[in-house]
Formats: sequence, C-alpha cells, structure tokens
Amino acid sequence: MSSVAVLVELVRSGTAGGHVKCWERFAESAARLPGTAPHGAGGPGLDLTVYFLGDRERAETLAPHVRLVTLEPVLSTAALTSADGAEDATDLTPYHPGLAALLPRHDVWHLTHSFGYAATAVRLARRTRTARRPRIVGSVHTDVPALAAVYARYLARRRMPAGLLADRAARWAESGMRHRRDRLLRCCEQVLVPPAARAELARTLGADRLRPLRRGIDHDRFRPDPAARARLARAYGVPADRPLLLFAGRLDASKGVPLLAESVRLLRERGRRAHLVTAGAGAETDAVRRCLGPDVTLLGPLPQERLAHVYAGCDLFVFPSRTETAGNVVAEAMASGLAVVLPEGATTTRWLAAPGRDGVVVPRDDPRDWADALCALIDRPRRLDAVRRHAAATARRTHPSWDRVLAEDLLPVWLGPPGRGGTPRPM
Repeated sequence: MSSVAVLVELVRSGTAGGHVKCWERFAESAARLPGTAPHGAGGPGLDLTVYFLGDRERAETLAPHVRLVTLEPVLSTAALTSADGAEDATDLTPYHPGLAALLPRHDVWHLTHSFGYAATAVRLARRTRTARRPRIVGSVHTDVPALAAVYARYLARRRMPAGLLADRAARWAESGMRHRRDRLLRCCEQVLVPPAARAELARTLGADRLRPLRRGIDHDRFRPDPAARARLARAYGVPADRPLLLFAGRLDASKGVPLLAESVRLLRERGRRAHLVTAGAGAETDAVRRCLGPDVTLLGPLPQERLAHVYAGCDLFVFPSRTETAGNVVAEAMASGLAVVLPEGATTTRWLAAPGRDGVVVPRDDPRDWADALCALIDRPRRLDAVRRHAAATARRTHPSWDRVLAEDLLPVWLGPPGRGGTPRPM
C-alpha cells in the first residue's frame, strides 16, 4: 500500500474555512474506499493521514486506512490575527519536530500550503539519503500571496495610519509570499492546481509538472429545502417577508465585502426591501454593521451543517470576491438553489454552465453596477425563480462529487508513476 501524508498547516475546527473543509471531505471519500486491498488487486491501495494544526495533539480515525491528525503549532500566527480571529492561523516555524518524527512512515508527502509543515517536509527530504526517498507532491488551494497582501495592509493600518506605508507592507508581503510558495512548489514532482492558477504556475514550474485539481460538492448536504426559510427566521430572527441576500466567507477586503455592503446600501436607498445575511467574520464586520444597520444579520462563522440550512433559506448568493482559486461556496449555493451573483472574469464563474441563466455576472466592480444586477433579479421574481432552478440543475448535472474528484484527480497522482522530480533546496 502507498501511505500518503497530506500536510494542511491550518487549524482544524468546526468553523474552519474551505481549505480545511476540502481535505476533510477528501478524507471522508477516502474512508469509503476499500483501502486495505493492495493496489491492483481490487482496491486503490491507499493509506491516508491528513495533518492539521490544533490546540493539542490528537488523532481521529475515519477508517482503518484513513485518519485525521492535529499537531500543536511551534510558532503560531494566532497572536497576529485581529480581535475577531477571522484570519486563518498557521505555523511559521522553519521546522516542526513533531511532524518530522511522523513523516518517515509515509511514502508520499503532499504539501498544501507554504508554511511550517511544508518547510519541514522539504528540509527533511533534503536530508534523506536512504533508498526509500519520499515522493513530494503539492497542491494550490488559495491565492496566499493575495491574502498576505490584504492582511499586511490591515496590520499596517492598525499600527501605521499612513496609507503609503500600508501599501508598501502589502506589496512586500505579496512578493515575499509568492517567492516562498514557488520555492516550495519547485521541490514537488507534480503540483495539482485549479484552472485559475495554471497559467501563472506554468510559467514558474513548467506546464508538464501541473495536474488539474477540482473541488467537489456534497449534494446530500447542500440542496434546496422549502422549509429552510421558516427555520432561518425562527432561529436567527431574519425577516421572512423580503428577498434574502447571502454572503459566506471572511468579511474582509479580500472577498470584496466593502463593495458588497455599499451595493446593498444603494439597493435599500432605491427603495428595494432586501436583507443581507452573512456567515463568517472578519475585519469588515463592524463596517458592514454600521453601513447597513437593521438591514443585515451577521451570523458569524457557522459549521457546515448549519450553513447548509442558511443557504437553503435564502434567495440570492452575492459574492464579489476575485481572490478565489475555486470558490466552493458558490457551488454550495447553487446546489442549494440560490441565484448566484458573481464578478465577470472571476474564477468562480467557472461553476456556471450558462451565465445569465444559472447565475448572473457583473461586468464592473462598481457598487452601482452590483445594485443594478440585484435590482434586475429582485424586481422580476419570475426571472429570479428561473435562475434559481437553473442553478440547482447545473449543480446536479455538472458539479462533481468529492468521491469523483478523489478518484480522478488525486489518486492518479498519489498512486501513479512519479512525475518529473523537484529538487529539495536549503530553506
């Protein structure tokens, strides 16, 4: 059997973001595989361990051949997060001794981020001189350089009000993070990437080293539910007598939240009775509350089970973000029967099969354009209903399950022949 270690240097919790949820779903899919059979003898021959960060060391067994392990960080970034703690905390250590002690038992080391776990794996591989050298592969899930720029700007403005200094900090953070990410990925023999990242990384790594990586959707969890609207009103006091707009994700500039808030304010200024519901937290939480007052319900971070009910109870999913590499929340909203409103040219529009029919794209990042797009749906209930039906149909017909993505995208890389090897370099 091939033993695979997936390294996710983010904190695992019930309200963790899409990167953590993605690997939880892949692990659940792997647990459904006949993993104890040797490869080529009726089973995939996979033994999988996914490593996360946590407040203590623990292991959760999903199947005899699949487990989720959390390790304590050595140099956590938790102290750098804002008061609401919406930013993802990671581990900045150049070497994690606990992980280093566990990695040699695995054949394949899969890097998914650019911090402590990845740095430890590359350092350890560079030192390995035995015949049983590990295979190192990687995947890209988030535009980490873009997020680093946003967070650096927020941090700089807390300490240095001058906008020029904040902009310089953002540019420095983005450039440094991109250099670090690329240096680690060059050590991988194959790198799984979403379509949005392929062109940039092909220039850095070479197209022959890249493999596709899609996101899946749990169609049993995310689906239309006519009773969800009433439950949403009872549970959270959300008004049930007007169109409900939903946003799910971090409430910060990386997701376009200032644009969203101003768009909804204009919508209300034009006399439309609409209410915004947000699931998540972030640096813009207070600004959204001040901007919209009673016209917004801020639910904070929610676990997947509760989030699924919130999706199904709303009418539109409004997501102005341009920093997504996949945007799984868009797929979840469509599967739940919401009309999605997205920026033209954003990677999230790849979830649409027929833009204009199963979702709406807005050509410019201007609050007036977004307010126009929302008015066009709210003022025409029959069109809104048609878009919602087409969105759900597209999700059922074209959005793959997590089982399918595991089988078609990940297993061939983990269990197939090695690709062109990267060269582990000193960190």
